Amino acid sequence: MIKKQFQISPSILSSDFANLQREIEAIEKAGADYIHVDVMDGHFVPNLTIGAPVVEALKRVSKIPLDCHLMISNPEKYISDFAKAGANIITVHFEVSGANQTPELLARQIKSHGCRAGISIKPQTKASEIFSMLKHFDLVLVMSVEPGFSGQKFMPECAEKLTELRQEIDKQNLSCLLEIDGGVNLETAKQCRDADILVAGHAVFRASSYRDAIKALKEQK
Repeated sequence: MIKKQFQISPSILSSDFANLQREIEAIEKAGADYIHVDVMDGHFVPNLTIGAPVVEALKRVSKIPLDCHLMISNPEKYISDFAKAGANIITVHFEVSGANQTPELLARQIKSHGCRAGISIKPQTKASEIFSMLKHFDLVLVMSVEPGFSGQKFMPECAEKLTELRQEIDKQNLSCLLEIDGGVNLETAKQCRDADILVAGHAVFRASSYRDAIKALKEQK
């Protein structure tokens, strides 16, 4: 029996933005499964990053799926833009939910564009708060740092949510993928074995060999 490995989604937030095409091609050759795109608006989180035009540019040079994490307020206004730009997975935050933008409605909007729908929770949000809505999503992203800036220290208590979510996903007989993002490296990955996908920024892009870094991360499961 072949041992299951983690899938790896390198976060381009830690890449060389002056050479994005080269970086994308390099991580593809190194065995990355996804490209993680952190979209921040300076409002929902205290940082500004990139928008749909950059995703469109990435799509032209990427052969692997674009995993777009929208850390933004009012995501319903921008889902269409990111879908048209070429996002394969669009993940929104549970914490932005409101009367006119419930997780269920956001999931339906994402899927209407042919994308897979993800939901993310911040470190202070309990896993149980999203149990009732898991059936609407293809992916659940657990943040193991406060969203906003790369290079933060992994919060081990967040990894415990993976176990809770895995048990609930199995209980409901669902096929949601579990992803974790924030401070993931060779050591912290050992605490994330209930995850399917590791988002890794510094652990990949600051390594001397992208291939060796991705291979080593995959084998931590």
